[in-house]
Amino acid sequence: MASDPSGNVYEKVVGTPLGSDALPPPRVSAAVVLWRRVEGGGPGEVEVYWVKRAEALAFMGGWHAFPGGGLSKSDAGLPVSGAPQLASDAPPAAGLPESLRDLDELGPDLLPGLAACALRELFEETGILLSSPTVDPEDTVEPRRALLAGERKFPDVLQTLGVKLDASPLVYAGRWVTPPFAPIRFDNRFFLLEWPPDAPSEPAVHLGELEYGSWIHPAEALEAWRRGDVLAAPPILHILEVLSQDGPLRGLDRLRDPAETNLGPIRRIEMRPGVVMFPLLTHTLPPAVTTNAYLLGVRDAVLVDPGASDARELDRLEVALAAARERLGRTVTAIWLTHHHPDHVGGVERLRASLGVPVLAHPLTAERLAGRGVRVNGELRDGERVAMGDDFSVLILHTPGHARGHLCFLEEGQRSLLCGDMVSGVSMIVVDPPEGDMDDYLGSLEKLASLRPSTLFPGHGPAIKNGVEKLREYIDHRLWREGRILEAWSAGKRRPSEMLPAVYDDVPQQAWPIAERQILAHLDRLRKQGRLG
Repeated sequence: MASDPSGNVYEKVVGTPLGSDALPPPRVSAAVVLWRRVEGGGPGEVEVYWVKRAEALAFMGGWHAFPGGGLSKSDAGLPVSGAPQLASDAPPAAGLPESLRDLDELGPDLLPGLAACALRELFEETGILLSSPTVDPEDTVEPRRALLAGERKFPDVLQTLGVKLDASPLVYAGRWVTPPFAPIRFDNRFFLLEWPPDAPSEPAVHLGELEYGSWIHPAEALEAWRRGDVLAAPPILHILEVLSQDGPLRGLDRLRDPAETNLGPIRRIEMRPGVVMFPLLTHTLPPAVTTNAYLLGVRDAVLVDPGASDARELDRLEVALAAARERLGRTVTAIWLTHHHPDHVGGVERLRASLGVPVLAHPLTAERLAGRGVRVNGELRDGERVAMGDDFSVLILHTPGHARGHLCFLEEGQRSLLCGDMVSGVSMIVVDPPEGDMDDYLGSLEKLASLRPSTLFPGHGPAIKNGVEKLREYIDHRLWREGRILEAWSAGKRRPSEMLPAVYDDVPQQAWPIAERQILAHLDRLRKQGRLG
């Protein structure tokens, strides 16, 4: 069975415009930043309590955060006394960049049940119960165990203890909205909570969704991030930076209005030093609605995959790049492309002109783009190393499979891998013959895994921790799927359309046209290996 010469089903899909209704709405949530004064330290010297999410979690597994979670339908009905401090006079969604304000209709900073949500999550994740009247911590141990085991509901716990939640010690400390690159978005409010050194109990996590919790100096936490030991989202990093510089009292205004974290109209998303992500709205494969452009480098920098074609998105990107140059000292010297697909190159011609820089790509990508009138000025070759500042070098890697000219870029210091469409944080990777080749794709995944990347920065979705494990997961999943194809072949099925119900019974039927192309790619690989008798 030869590859369908028409091919390019994927490229037709990614060229289809999507309406704004495809954007995932953010979920209202709350988090509590526990802090305490350091005994014998200066007036601004504090520690914070942060937690590590379990590695096995599908969303942000292994990331560090502060205790918190999503608003529950029952939170608004929980008995609460008092209200968080300084919330009423805060400007609504202060510091939110233009690109996020335009996406969602944002309500007030404090909603019914939000303080209760913060206190409920604090109890579930740390065992700390702020209540009126106060309760002996020993009396909360068994109710918390039963709550986490699903044996009791939180309203029942409060009723049994005879208490109301007490929101008055909370201090409102800002609001952050997740950009639309993630499969799950949050409209999160942060609250500070001072924990006395002589408190009758200490926070303690319950193993499950969390792996551990610990007190740490904010500056030490930031240093762990700079070393590459931890991964944390921008709001966590900003809070740590403010607390390390100003403390929770002097720094409160900076927390409540985090405009300093914006690069013009776009929020600065730098989850590893030297890797700034710009999720841009594009016509891509659902459920993804954005393609990640990256500013890679710490002095001389390159812009990777400016995929948006919308004029307003490109306006914002240009302003953000100018802000990065002025504030961070990062100057774009070239545009690099991972591959030729429309959702990765939509803004190339405009950015080439406005930045006055060359466009570099693999020769096979240049060949494909020439047919669409997009000119590539120079080549990037497998094994080439490019220096982008002191102790910041990038290794160029040819990784065919999704596309023949596909490239990945490995920052060799912290092993950050910009992996284009080799891996996705939000949708499936399509291998569509004849441009796509399953044998090449699996070989490229093996090649990347052998280089031991720590964090993956995909073309779609959030950064992915534990890069080697994720790459091996992709390989194992493809081989498992291939085993099902062989079973279908042994049962006498020969056409991909015949195999679909058995091979992709775990996938919605609306995705079957793309799934059928995956079967075709596997059959091509099996035939080359002589495994189809």
